[in-house]
Amino acid sequence: MIDQRNNETLRTITCFIAASFFCMALAGPLSAGEAVKPDTALKLLAEGNGRFVVMRMRQPNVTGAQREKTALNGQEPFAAVLACSDSRVPVETIFDRGIGDIFVVRVAGNIAADNSVMGSIEYAAKHLKTQLLVIMGHTECAAVIAAVKGTAMDGSIRDTQREIEPVVAKIKSLHPSMSGDALVYEAIKNNTLQVKADILFRSQIIKELVDSGKLKIVTAVYNIRNGQVEWGD
Repeated sequence: MIDQRNNETLRTITCFIAASFFCMALAGPLSAGEAVKPDTALKLLAEGNGRFVVMRMRQPNVTGAQREKTALNGQEPFAAVLACSDSRVPVETIFDRGIGDIFVVRVAGNIAADNSVMGSIEYAAKHLKTQLLVIMGHTECAAVIAAVKGTAMDGSIRDTQREIEPVVAKIKSLHPSMSGDALVYEAIKNNTLQVKADILFRSQIIKELVDSGKLKIVTAVYNIRNGQVEWGD
């Protein structure tokens, strides 16, 4: 009886392991250390987001083995993402990726206005050799909404708002009849484009990597209601 139970337990464990490897294989490379090119990295993120939208995540690299591997061998993320700190924007979950897959930098308004953010991005691109950087805003962003409404925020977050205000002013100038949700969304989208320009202007390291073809920067907007990522330039 004991042997039979042991055999049944062994078969269950074996089936579970086999199924886990099958699911991880379907979800893409198990390791980011294979010099993942920008277009391939973008494809992996888009496919993962597609799974997230329909709530059929496979959670690749969310394993004890991957945790131990990255602890022993270091990290080799295939993409870097600059996103907002908003708790409704869990980057790895949105893209259905796991441990060591994405180098995430999060700050309110997904701006790149200080050295800590710029240094993090440069570290991912130059030292970790990540070849894709995604600048991702999200719908219903409080910092952008405040900038659109002209309501001054309290404390240090006011500095973040000031970074976004010129973007809002530009949109209002180009589209004087635009208002409401449409204006907010356009400001969110254009804020990601402005951050991309800011990064290229403020970091010679990033600019050289982009110019040499070793790094690609793309923008995106995450919809917090339906879970979908809309890709930009």
